[in-house]
Amino acid sequence: MALQTHEVIDLGSSLAKALQYVNAWKRKPVVVKLGGSVLAGEDQGTLIEDLVLLKGVGVDPVLVHGGGPEITRILERFGKESRFVNGLRVTDDETMEVVEMVLAGRANKAIVSMIARAGGTAVGISGKDGKVFQAHRLAPELGQVGEIDIVDTSLLTLLSSGGYIPVVASIGIGEEGESYNLNADTAAGALAAGLGASKFILMTDVRGVYRGGNDNKALVSVLRMGEAKELIRQGVISRGMIPKVEACLEAIDAGVPTAHIISGTIPHALLVELFTEEGVGTMIVRDDVHANA
Repeated sequence: MALQTHEVIDLGSSLAKALQYVNAWKRKPVVVKLGGSVLAGEDQGTLIEDLVLLKGVGVDPVLVHGGGPEITRILERFGKESRFVNGLRVTDDETMEVVEMVLAGRANKAIVSMIARAGGTAVGISGKDGKVFQAHRLAPELGQVGEIDIVDTSLLTLLSSGGYIPVVASIGIGEEGESYNLNADTAAGALAAGLGASKFILMTDVRGVYRGGNDNKALVSVLRMGEAKELIRQGVISRGMIPKVEACLEAIDAGVPTAHIISGTIPHALLVELFTEEGVGTMIVRDDVHANA
């Protein structure tokens, strides 16, 4: 059945706006961080298809992933308890072996396979490859938990320009070639800054940042940096959302125009966030940026 005139106008207007965004971001990197909860969800196929579509229209997605739930599950199978300090997994030598096995192995190659099934072509690496994430030990009591010193984007730029979607596991390399377990949110934000990304997007299992009490929660559509810092200070942004928001703030502070926290469990949330003015999650911007940026 043919569309009515008003439907054609509305649809044509939406497509025209979407194409304007596509043209603005062609051949520019968009860094997407995939959370472990998103990868384990039922709608991961839709998300992967959307990423392949982005590559097909000329946008260059670069994926960064963690895998915390899977690491914990494997450690439990080995009879090893997971310990956390301020949200960071204490990583002794044995735990580091599991981290590398899961992140650089199972999780990384699973994403590459999903992209292949969706019609795309990906290359999976860890942050050790090409010295993408050069790091040092964050604190002795945390073991092999690392803090990033340098981000080298040359390998990723080469892969993107060759038509591949880079998939990067959040592992760093030290001066002596040792491995470091990196917070995936922080690593993704640092990579967005290093690449000069046009967007930094955190895909998680919540829709974004909420304001208000438990009985009156409201999703914040646009959040300025100063307000985000104040919400952290007040405890409104708390627990696991803190490193996500801080990663966004660091990326924006380094020149990334906008950062987004959205739910990867909503089908096509990525496309809606990128190609509509309303979006579906929380967009974080500099204090001097207009709300419609």
